[in-house]
Amino acid sequence: MKIKMKNYLKFTLFLVFVAINFASIQAQNGNIAGTISDENGLSVPGATILITSLKKGTTSDFDGHFSLVEIPVGTYKLSITYLGYASVDQEITITDGSTTSIEVFIQPKSLELQGVEVVSYGLGSQAKALNTQKTNMNITNVVSTDQIGKFPDSNVGDAVKRIPGITMQVDQGEARNVIVRGLSPQLNSVTLNGSRVPSAEGDNRNVQMDLIPSDMIQTIEVSKAVTPDMDADALGGSINLVTRTSPQGFRLSATAGSGINVITNKPIINGSFLLGDRSENGKFGWMLSASYNNNDFGSDNVEAEWTDEFEYYSGVDDGDGEPILEEVDVDSYTNVFEQREYLVQRIRRSFSANMDYKIDADNTLFLKTIYNWRDDRENRFALQSEMLDGEDMELGDFTITDGKVTSFLAEVTRETKGGIDSKRNKNRRLEDQRMQNYSLGGKHLLGNLKVDWMSSFAKASEERLNERYIVYAAEYAVLNDNKDTRFPIMTAEDVADTSLDNFEYDELTEENQFTKEEDFNVFVNFELPSNIFGQGDGTIKFGARTRLKTKLRDNNFFEFDFEDDYPTLAATVTRDISDADFLAGSKYLIGSFADEEWLGALNLVDGEAVPDEYLRENYNVKENVFAGYILTNQKLSEKVDMLVGVRIENTKITATGNQIIDEEIVTGEITKESSYSNILPGVHFKYAASDATILRFAWTNTLARPNYADLVPSVDVILGDDEIVLGNPDLEATTSMNFDFMAEHYFESVGLLSGGVFYKNIDNFIYTFVGETADDTYGEDTTGYEIFQPLNGEGATIFGAEFAFQRNLDFLPGFARNFSVYLNYTFISSSANGIMNEDGDEREDVDLPNTTPNTFNASLGYNDRKFSARLSGNFTDSYIDELGGNDFEDRYYDTQFFLDFNANYKVNNSLSIYTSLNNITNQPLRYFQGQKDFTQQVEFYGQRFTFGLKYDLFRK
Repeated sequence: MKIKMKNYLKFTLFLVFVAINFASIQAQNGNIAGTISDENGLSVPGATILITSLKKGTTSDFDGHFSLVEIPVGTYKLSITYLGYASVDQEITITDGSTTSIEVFIQPKSLELQGVEVVSYGLGSQAKALNTQKTNMNITNVVSTDQIGKFPDSNVGDAVKRIPGITMQVDQGEARNVIVRGLSPQLNSVTLNGSRVPSAEGDNRNVQMDLIPSDMIQTIEVSKAVTPDMDADALGGSINLVTRTSPQGFRLSATAGSGINVITNKPIINGSFLLGDRSENGKFGWMLSASYNNNDFGSDNVEAEWTDEFEYYSGVDDGDGEPILEEVDVDSYTNVFEQREYLVQRIRRSFSANMDYKIDADNTLFLKTIYNWRDDRENRFALQSEMLDGEDMELGDFTITDGKVTSFLAEVTRETKGGIDSKRNKNRRLEDQRMQNYSLGGKHLLGNLKVDWMSSFAKASEERLNERYIVYAAEYAVLNDNKDTRFPIMTAEDVADTSLDNFEYDELTEENQFTKEEDFNVFVNFELPSNIFGQGDGTIKFGARTRLKTKLRDNNFFEFDFEDDYPTLAATVTRDISDADFLAGSKYLIGSFADEEWLGALNLVDGEAVPDEYLRENYNVKENVFAGYILTNQKLSEKVDMLVGVRIENTKITATGNQIIDEEIVTGEITKESSYSNILPGVHFKYAASDATILRFAWTNTLARPNYADLVPSVDVILGDDEIVLGNPDLEATTSMNFDFMAEHYFESVGLLSGGVFYKNIDNFIYTFVGETADDTYGEDTTGYEIFQPLNGEGATIFGAEFAFQRNLDFLPGFARNFSVYLNYTFISSSANGIMNEDGDEREDVDLPNTTPNTFNASLGYNDRKFSARLSGNFTDSYIDELGGNDFEDRYYDTQFFLDFNANYKVNNSLSIYTSLNNITNQPLRYFQGQKDFTQQVEFYGQRFTFGLKYDLFRK
């Protein structure tokens, strides 16, 4: 199905015309519009608003707003209920053809338990999250920012990992890429106030969650079963980040803190502020906020590659002069070993300005903006030993004992990574990442028609300029120690070979990278009252969305010749990086490298371009998505609600890449256009067994579009390596049919017990195929070349189960009632079909990459009038991260367990002191190859300790 832009606009205008005509058909009716706020004037989402006598009700949105339409003229009692807060009854009078505007403030309630009064200290944030989750029609998990503040999480990614079914991939000790219910990061959607967050990643769609500070977000909502009015590209789920909204009164909040990183003993600087108010007439509200975090840290890293093949030059050549290699049966061993030392400074800044204007009771406009800017400065010192190719090794150049390869000739390199000497780069590689979003929207009542709309512009970019590498190399015999396969090591057989005079100039390069993604979004939603089954409130909702996206990657790479000036490493200015406290073990003494300040000061001119390093990576992709939907939400009985609808999405893609021969000769650009449509129905049922117990069922259909880099129609023939790397503009979108069942019980004292199961039937998942050419299609004498190309697999299935429990233990005696427990566990099992190995045979019993079998979160908290503390644990099981050509080459992300502690003490109602200790277990990031004990990478970050002051002032 193809939907042309002109027809799409006509269809949208037709919907508007029909909706306005429907809205005009009413008589002797009026509306109510209002705002629900807590005792501090902050918005209350998920409140239940009900006119019992009319069986009419609704819930408040994330901004605390609500509206009820088609109310007969008269006087009624409006009831507002909220878990953990005292109920409010308010009398309202409805007049013909007008909208009654009200503001309601609710107060936390105290509970009488066996004669003891229990006051809900600090439970407002938890109550807001659970109320929103309870009143949502679909299956969600909701966390408010104040609830996040009870965990020691500085960015949104670290906060999200506490949610059931969520796994995070770590970068430099911080949670970056989100996996929802076992689906890869690029298969999930991340939105900001309902607008898609663009990605600064060059080769995938991953949204960098560590870019956004947690204190800039009001609410995190994870939808695990999307509804037709939501974007469908959410195979695992959709994460919506809601920024802070204007308060109903004056609010000032500020934090200032510091700390230390144990790995570097360097300080941490934190600071944030928030200021907001509303005009005296209540029409104009505004909120300004900013956040700053300066973290100077690092990591200690060891990496290896494993193989079970060994060959050497037999001393005999064939008739064409080619060497004949002898193969030897050996045990698995490391043929590449690398030790890395990272020094990183990460500065995260965020600015936000949000405002709203209430024109009248029927019309409100809002503007939401956020600008996130992160500088990531990095030096990396890498010592690598790589076994020489078999044709360069003869008898006597290696030792094999009882099938174990214990020594061999290797090329050993010492590499310094840095940047230019400038105020911005500071002799380090500077990764400048920015994400900005500007949204203008409105909410309107046109008679009985509710209309909301929003237009937004979002941009994400990553710029890495003047990134420098200098490498010095030597060739000598190394001892290969694999006795401890988790911590392998290679050392020189003769210590004299490690002399800096022995390391000769190899290369000096400078690279520039730029990636940009821009999104323009427009959507409009219409909602009309409907009572199809005569059981009370129901609605018909329909709308349309346009998303116009462009993605550009523009890199270059230059090589410089300084061999005559600095022929050996001894001729440079060097720095000894060895550290007896290296976290992977004191045996790893890395030695000396070219100094990063010396490298940054070099004057690099007249470099030679190296096209094979960047030509394939450069591309330009345009992706336009046009969508429309219709749904109805109806009560089938007093206890059963049903939402049913369908969404249609049309995707048009134009991708441009390079056709390359021998890695550096561009024979021309290739542009390919494609278009496809998806019809995506969905049904949700919600059964209220009681006021506290809810059962949910959902049947949904979702999709995930291919990565941009995979869609680029590039052809790269690498003659020297007998390899061909291809793009695939014919990739189909991955689709999934999903079934979910969830049961939830909400405790009166603010808590939750839930459990459920889910199943996903996935078609056309994408993986990288490794094969071999059968003819000379890609050029003369290219038969037998190895091909790498992204392809669609046949299908995959995921089955999972979730459990969650959070409860304040207020039924216990004495001070014990101030404790609380937070637990959740997720189990996932998956299988994938249609994945071919390097021999062209289908692999069996393969898990879908990134499906984590077991995930577990637990925390024990304590909270009284003055003091609160929490000990938090996060566990994720090992899983396949990347498929290789066979089982032995598969890469796995290893088990992780993080343990964190934080505490807060209230000096008075406005001022508090906080402290936190992160990564108590010194949990490393670890990958293994094929088998659990074969370390491919292990990276340690050490502990992080922070402390500071927080000030909060509210005035209604």
